[in-house]
Parts: sequence; C-alpha cells; structure tokens
Amino acid sequence: MRNHSTFTAEAVDHYLQTGEHDPNNWNWPGQNFVEAEINAHRTMREALISAVLERIPRQAQAPTPQLSNLAALTRAKVAPMVNGLFPLIERPAIMKALESSVVFLTPDNIEATLCASPWLHTTWSLANMYLLERGAEPLSPQAPAIVGLSQETTCYLSLDYLDSQEQYPFADYLVHEAAHVFHNCKRSTVGLAETRSREFLLNIDYAKRETFAYACEAYSRILMLADSPKSRREALLEHSQQSLPAEAGVDQQEYLDILAQAVGARNGWKRILKACAAPAHQAQARHA
Repeated sequence: MRNHSTFTAEAVDHYLQTGEHDPNNWNWPGQNFVEAEINAHRTMREALISAVLERIPRQAQAPTPQLSNLAALTRAKVAPMVNGLFPLIERPAIMKALESSVVFLTPDNIEATLCASPWLHTTWSLANMYLLERGAEPLSPQAPAIVGLSQETTCYLSLDYLDSQEQYPFADYLVHEAAHVFHNCKRSTVGLAETRSREFLLNIDYAKRETFAYACEAYSRILMLADSPKSRREALLEHSQQSLPAEAGVDQQEYLDILAQAVGARNGWKRILKACAAPAHQAQARHA
C-alpha cells in the first residue's frame, strides 16, 4: 500500500503533466474530507507555482511591455460589441465591469494570479500560457497553446496578444474572452435587474458559446478593417480563405454563415446573438 508521501508525489506529478486531479480522493492528509481537499489544493498549487518559477527565475525574465492604460485599451476593443448587443441604459454598467475584467499575465502578477485562480485546471492553463509567453517550455506537451482564457468574469491574456494581429488579422482574443463573460456573468453582478428569463447578461446556447465568441471576435476585426458593406464582404471572403476556428464544437460552415449574415446587416452583433441564443431566448434575441 502506498504511503501518503508516495501518493502525494504521484498526484502532484499527474497534475503538473495534465492539469487534472481527483477532488474526491481521500488519500490526502487530513482529519476529514474537507481538510484533505484543502491540503490537496494547496499542495498542487504550490508545486505549480514552484515549477513555473523554476523554469523562469525572476532574474532571468525578459522585460515586460508597458501597458499604459489597460482600461482604455479594453474599452476601445469591446465598446462596439457592447453597443451592438445591449440597450443604451445598460451599457455603462457592462462597460465598467469589462474595463476591470482584463488581466495580462506579467512577472509582477503571475504568482498572485495563480494563487487567486479558484479552479486548479484553469490555474494550470494560466501557468502554461505564461510560460509560453515568456519563451519557456510548458509544463507538459499537452498544454494548450493559448493566448487568452476567461474564467467567470475575468479575462486573462498573454502579452503575446499585443502582437497577435500582425500574424492573425481576424483574431482578437480580448474580444473573444469578453464575449464569454456575457454568458458567465449574472446581471445582478454588474448592478442590473434580473428576471426569471434574464439571469445572465446574455442567454447563449451552451453548445454555441465558442461559436458566439469566435464570431464576435472575427466580426469586431472585420468592422475595424472595413468601412462599407462591400469591403466587409471582401474582408469576410479573405477570412474564409485563411485559418478558421478549429475548436471542437465549432462548425466552420455555420460560423461563416453567421458572419455572412452579420456583415450584411445593419446591426451584425444582433445577428450573431440571434444565431447563438439559447432556443428559449431566440425571440428575445431577435427583438432586443
């Protein structure tokens, strides 16, 4: 029978390699299940942070680009989406929430960010995103090569985002992650009234949440790059001939069809919402 130290070492190694852990395992030290779970989370989180700092010692870290006004950057990126999806009276509350929701991973905040992230798998993904950002080896070959990640009402971004549009002109990870906030955030969280049918900022079909975020992301870039219906259609054609979302659950043809509807509409944001709304809320999305 394995002792606690052997079990702990194996569980930590498995977590660092995969981001996975068993929250119901009783083999962790502790007087009861709750205490054992607390010890498990603390041990794995501490091991994760140590592994990150071991790969990138503080004295060896590259300089961090200056983020002069993060709130202004966020506001400029998400304002067209907020204005297109929400009524005028609700926009200030939603903009205020989004302006404080974006966190770039930097040497100054990485430890605090990894400590504060409530879910261990998300913490593991953030650690690997930071390691890739700093040019270090990820914790595992299984680690996703991502530039953005949202958790509840927080949007985490790699500093690589600042240069991403040079390589991917139709990508905007900040807009993508902010779009996820709409289905994660309850209206009451930002000070808006809730009803039985309007608990969250937007009611997006669970199966289409990634489609919604990708469509918002691409549409925001099309609007930035094109200023007429004809040029928007041309931009969409260009996008369709480049790299398209490869996310599981995103039907690329459906995605392009949604964007085709959006670029031809007066308010393309509402077309995206209508296409991705939960079935019970599609009529609401059409008339909102």
